[in-house]
Amino acid sequence: MKVIVTVDCTPLEAREFLGLPDVQPMQSAMMDQMQKKMMDNIDKFSPESIMQSWFSFDPKMGERFQEMFANMAGLGVKPKDKK
Repeated sequence: MKVIVTVDCTPLEAREFLGLPDVQPMQSAMMDQMQKKMMDNIDKFSPESIMQSWFSFDPKMGERFQEMFANMAGLGVKPKDKK
């Protein structure tokens, strides 16, 4: 014997039927708090602040980045023999 039961209800109705707590207020509060934290810290991820944080710990870092990009650009070129 095969029995198929179809239940058509909303998530809220299912939670109430099963006796589960309504977590919507907590979810709203957490999302508001996360959004506030993200907006407070969004300036830390601007290109200027990222570059400033990269170059603040080593004054020669700019030169090293230039060398790195120059080396990466020259990888496909064979060096000429110097005589």
